[in-house]
Amino acid sequence: MGTIICATRGGEASYRTQDKVIELAKRDASELVFVFAVDTDFLDKTAAPVLVDVKPEMEKMAEFLLLMAQERAAKAGIEAQAAVRHGTLREVLIEIADEYEASLIVLGSPAEEGRFGLEDLQNFADELHDASGVKVQII
Repeated sequence: MGTIICATRGGEASYRTQDKVIELAKRDASELVFVFAVDTDFLDKTAAPVLVDVKPEMEKMAEFLLLMAQERAAKAGIEAQAAVRHGTLREVLIEIADEYEASLIVLGSPAEEGRFGLEDLQNFADELHDASGVKVQII
């Protein structure tokens, strides 16, 4: 028993990850927290008026995607929490892991057409583990 932190972003690949982490939380009687990192650093390269419009919309999208993840968990009998935070995924996961005293951080396997390969994701997982002290699992 512990607390599992699961990074999610929506889409088919995330649904598979959510289903697997829900099963894991149920099996281990663990608490579950779905996390969405809103990283708007890319907007620093654009006109300021766009920032005013985009940030709130990204937050709303993140909240909606996490609500869907919570509903998936509820259908399986798990009451999951949700956390939307601003920053890079690395920063956010370390912060949330500390805040919730996580026993595990879960990352989804990369999609075939994705930007990161499995080796890149494993390197990221190793960095997260080193920085947070929390076990990181790719599923």
